[in-house]
Amino acid sequence: MEANAPQAGGHRFNVEATANTHFAWIRTRLALERTMMAWVRTATALIGFGFTIVQFFERLNNIEGVDPAIRPFAARYVGLVLIAAGIVALLVSAYQYRATLRYLWEGEYAAIAGIGKAPGSTPVYAIAIGLILIGVFAFLAVLVRAV
Repeated sequence: MEANAPQAGGHRFNVEATANTHFAWIRTRLALERTMMAWVRTATALIGFGFTIVQFFERLNNIEGVDPAIRPFAARYVGLVLIAAGIVALLVSAYQYRATLRYLWEGEYAAIAGIGKAPGSTPVYAIAIGLILIGVFAFLAVLVRAV
């Protein structure tokens, strides 16, 4: 039988609870956390940069001696797009994070986790939710001023 072929029970992988598989599971779990933190950093940069662009060009128009912008609302639209991109990135990554986390705690993989019950939430997930709310607030604040 081929090494990657499904076993008789229909499982692709032969999961054995050993020290090696437990530590491999932990490495996978920590890689998932690092990936989610990278998404949080990226989304924070997108939301912050979008909000900063709007504020900078709004203030620039109020400075004496500066010619008025040819397209005064362009910076606001770019800022809104960047803020929305940050929010969408967080929503997609949070969904993917939860789905992968659920997969790591299911069935035969729960045996190699070495911990009794799956944790409800992790700090990085809570931070992502908080940042989504901040992003929505920033988006609405810029949008309301645009109207």
